[in-house]
Amino acid sequence: MAKNTERTSKGAASKAGKTLSSPRAGKAAKSAAGSALSQKGNSKVTGKAAATKASKTLNNPRASKAAKSAAGSALTQRPNKKK
Repeated sequence: MAKNTERTSKGAASKAGKTLSSPRAGKAAKSAAGSALSQKGNSKVTGKAAATKASKTLNNPRASKAAKSAAGSALTQRPNKKK
């Protein structure tokens, strides 16, 4: 597994929780939020599928600020590509 030094902050975790409990949040937003929450305080990394859904959430103009914050947190925890 790739080494991950990034962690989900307290604020991002709070926004991820709001996204997960929101009935208006879409599947992609909830997936990104779940990924961000699962990385609170451990060395897990965001998987390819979760990163794709996080990207969709960030590009969605109808996504809430909380959902976009959680998606951004999940994306920062994606391992860098090796060249």
